[in-house]
Amino acid sequence: MDSQAISVKEKIGYGMGDAASHIIFDNVMLYMMFFYTDIFGIPAGFVGTMFLLARALDAVSDPCMGLLADRTRSRWGKFRPWIIFGALPFGIVCVLAYSTPDLSLNGKMLYAAVTYTLLTLLYTVVNIPYCALGGVITNDPQQRISLQSWRFVLATAGGMLSTVLMMPLVTLIGGGDKVVGFQGGIAVLSVIAFMMLAFCFFTTKERIQAPPATTSMREDLRDIWQNDQWRIVGMLTILNILAVCVRGGAMMYYVTWIMGDAAIFTAFLTTYCVGNLIGSALAKPLTDWKCKVTIFWWTNAALTLLSIAMFFIPIQASFTMFAFIFVIGVLHQLVTPIQWVMMSDTVDYGEWCNGKRLTGISFAGTLFVLKLGLALGGALIGWALAGSGYEAAAPRQNSMTLTIIVSLFTLVPAACYLLSAIIARRYYTLKTPLLKSIAAQLARGERRSQKRFGNISPREELL
Repeated sequence: MDSQAISVKEKIGYGMGDAASHIIFDNVMLYMMFFYTDIFGIPAGFVGTMFLLARALDAVSDPCMGLLADRTRSRWGKFRPWIIFGALPFGIVCVLAYSTPDLSLNGKMLYAAVTYTLLTLLYTVVNIPYCALGGVITNDPQQRISLQSWRFVLATAGGMLSTVLMMPLVTLIGGGDKVVGFQGGIAVLSVIAFMMLAFCFFTTKERIQAPPATTSMREDLRDIWQNDQWRIVGMLTILNILAVCVRGGAMMYYVTWIMGDAAIFTAFLTTYCVGNLIGSALAKPLTDWKCKVTIFWWTNAALTLLSIAMFFIPIQASFTMFAFIFVIGVLHQLVTPIQWVMMSDTVDYGEWCNGKRLTGISFAGTLFVLKLGLALGGALIGWALAGSGYEAAAPRQNSMTLTIIVSLFTLVPAACYLLSAIIARRYYTLKTPLLKSIAAQLARGERRSQKRFGNISPREELL
């Protein structure tokens, strides 16, 4: 086991990479649906379908990117080069995606589809290698938790910077012109994201070396799919991002049409993000005290109850709403670093079972299901609003639309958290004692005797 301590500088550098991604990712999650429907003037139903169809391309691009990263050889390593060379085009396309050329409705829909697809492709180019990088900086379980905790504290700060500053930047740059404001605001944030990605590249180091890939892409994909614990974490990833995406995407509508005061949106979002920061910081001490899998499923169970309770809170109880969204922010971001460590653990488990360390393709698959969850969330919001008769220009919405907005903000995330708790409790088996045994065996060059996945015996857990 590589027990070398990772410096605070490197942890910050690694976290800056995800802070950059969240500057863009969280902005897209919270504002892009609203931007397309209320600023660019595209029908909500089309936007929802576009979000979902873009994932068909990801089904090809994500595994290809992972396989390509696994086969990369350079003086900078396997994964770091993609971060630095993909950073600039990623920022440029983000600005284009928030631009509003004067086109017909069909032209606008085509422009949105092309720029959104390019944005997701470049997110793939940068973020799959970035996520895989965390699996090769260290293989020590506690160092990984620490690294991921730093990552998500900074990722949350980056997302908070982006989402909280976006509307003030829109007002500052555009004045009364939201078209100019959105484009200028995202341009400022894209420059910040580029500098963060560059800092990540220059301050991190790849320490865990895998032998050169000698198998075909088809074999690698088959081996990943056979990894039962990777499939479990994939399901948990979809549910996690679906919960946060639906709640985040519905937040602007909820504050505007349910709470009835769009002016408090920034304060409401800031409250949630402050909770996220605290949750990220709590992940390390809590997992030092208790097995991370136990923390994970208990936290999801608590999120289920809180989300259901929120559905029944009187809308006039604004202080209570702020308290609930703060606690939900803490708990949701507490489980997120744990989930990414669980994915790194499945890579070790895969190497233990079949001798192949497939870091890039493992995280490519994770990012694909993450983006699938993002697309499903966006599509669900778009279709639900379109089906309920939502009209952006209307002075008030009908009762069905209001019920849909409340349900999207509360009950849909509750269902996702409930499923996550059940799946993690019943099917995820890579708990701390087994992981320590796996790491020790891999350090000695040993493998699992059965050379297969699944059916872990009590004896293996204690080896």
